Amino acid sequence: MKLKLVKALLWLLHWLPFRVMQWIAIPMGSLLYLLIKRRRHIGLTNLQLCFPKWSDTERQRVLRQHFIDMASTILGYSILLHAPENRLRRLIHIEGLEHFNAQQDKAIIMLVPHFLGLDFGGVAYTMDHKGASMYAEQRGVFHDISLQIRSRFNEPVLIKRTDGIRPIVRTLKAKMPFYYLPDQDMGPQQSIFSPFFGVPAATLPMLGKLAEMTHAVVVPVITTVGKGCFISRYYPAWENYPTGDLQADTDRMNQFIEQIATAHPSQYYWLHRRFKTRPEGEPILY
Repeated sequence: MKLKLVKALLWLLHWLPFRVMQWIAIPMGSLLYLLIKRRRHIGLTNLQLCFPKWSDTERQRVLRQHFIDMASTILGYSILLHAPENRLRRLIHIEGLEHFNAQQDKAIIMLVPHFLGLDFGGVAYTMDHKGASMYAEQRGVFHDISLQIRSRFNEPVLIKRTDGIRPIVRTLKAKMPFYYLPDQDMGPQQSIFSPFFGVPAATLPMLGKLAEMTHAVVVPVITTVGKGCFISRYYPAWENYPTGDLQADTDRMNQFIEQIATAHPSQYYWLHRRFKTRPEGEPILY
């Protein structure tokens, strides 16, 4: 019953232009910034660790804008769920697709860090291409809605995180591009510590492993919120990657994410406890 009500609300909401949603997101995001104290604390801690030279005022401004951008993205999910394809094509602008097309004869790992527009970039991709991605079980109705959004076009292969690496390897060896979100703290068991803005961050070293095992190329894809639209940018395939050195390959991934987060600071997902797992002997940060 709850799922039906949420989907009905999203159906009503999707009739609004995205620019109107962005206006609504200003008071909505500002209110969330004030009310969700726990996430605000996590976000400000992350920004203090990653941008220590910023003033407190600047960090607060960026995080408040992050909540606003996040609110506009959440409202925009109504469009992803219900809008026809022609409206989605007008909403999501694709740049640099030639970098992806140049690798069509190879296995491709699409490196998709946790920027707010990642699902919009994923839907834009699946409107024209076959592909695969991994998902984690989520609480509440958003899990079903998220799977429905990701499954709308071209029957993508959706792999549960708990299913492990084997289905991903099979997918890549079959030359089906893999939409990969690698940059969350998944605990110490499978992670290595790699600097992220100079702070040791528990990071899965899977990007280099997968590229080496499947002879895949890495093509980064970053989707950000623009004025009245989303912009999904494809970057050139990485040269001389992987190197066979898991530490160096993982460090390169984090360095790339740093560069994009610095260019779009309000749009990286700062509300995740990215530095939850600490090297032995170091204090808890949250």
